[in-house]
Amino acid sequence: MGLNKILHTNAGDGETSYANNSIVQKYGISKTWPILDETLKNMLDTERFEEYCCFKMVDFGCASGPNTLLVLSHLMDTLQDFSSGFQEIQVFLNDLPDNDFNNLFKLVQSFYQKKETKTKPRCFIYGSPGSFYDRLFPSNSMHFVYSSYSIHWLSGVPEGLESNNKENIYIAKTSPANVLEAYANQFQRDFFKFLNIRGEEMIPGGRMVLSLSGRRLEDASSMVENAHFTILAETLHEMVVEGQVEKDDLYSFNVPIYIPCPREVETIIADQGSFKLDKMDVFPVPWDPSQDENFEKCRCAKFAADSVRAVIEPMLASHFSRVVNYDVVFEKYAEKLAEHLSKEKPSHFTIAISLRRK
Repeated sequence: MGLNKILHTNAGDGETSYANNSIVQKYGISKTWPILDETLKNMLDTERFEEYCCFKMVDFGCASGPNTLLVLSHLMDTLQDFSSGFQEIQVFLNDLPDNDFNNLFKLVQSFYQKKETKTKPRCFIYGSPGSFYDRLFPSNSMHFVYSSYSIHWLSGVPEGLESNNKENIYIAKTSPANVLEAYANQFQRDFFKFLNIRGEEMIPGGRMVLSLSGRRLEDASSMVENAHFTILAETLHEMVVEGQVEKDDLYSFNVPIYIPCPREVETIIADQGSFKLDKMDVFPVPWDPSQDENFEKCRCAKFAADSVRAVIEPMLASHFSRVVNYDVVFEKYAEKLAEHLSKEKPSHFTIAISLRRK
């Protein structure tokens, strides 16, 4: 089965859905408001866009759930605050074809109802299914591009990992050097291609704000940065020993994701050449943003396990040949996360960047 068919989050609005388990992403998105607002204000102050009656933008990797409309609502309010030149906004919500667009556009209807009292700018929302590693829009057609927590997903699993990364599902301390190299090279090719295509689709002077999972350290195999993947691999290996998961399934499963460091992102932007990097910010996102001073490791572990499940369960269900009880998988996973949290209180890191089309 092609990656485009399985690379989607848990659909619907049930207990394990992405819609109900994306608070971590919501927290990270809200932390990018300053860079987003600054980018839009700078664009509207310095570029002559008034001649365009319709402001066109796209949200790449929009997923499905309230976060999509949270972003859209903030963008509309910001545009209204900073500019009266646009009477209309055309928004394209992009994700792979198996994304839960049905649930998303049910939410869009309620969004329209909440915004209908505001006469301008009017907003027209469309679905745009397809891979953002492919050309999706006409040349020089987009004013603004946005994406949150999507660009770290690769176009495919790097080749040659099956025989080299056994018992791991991502880069780990036990991964050989060629595994790290394969992942880094795949991200370099994919991100370069993404920028190249967006450079064709965007108008000169257009802006792009991207946020993606990142790491602080140069070492891509750091347990500090990759704990959630390392612990999930350990959980699945235990289930292999117990006979609940096929060994060959685990040995051949690798997550098509890469978590870059800021230097890698900067280098690819400079090498590709279509965009000027105006700003970059790197900030931590806790595993459970709802916990501050009163930290409870078991609650945090359950929260983190549910968040990971909402994103990765469709890939596991598609790849593993035996019918697996995923309630059991993620209960065991939460227990192991709690053990890890008794030793340290980790965070994810996010890289947010503002780019200007040259």
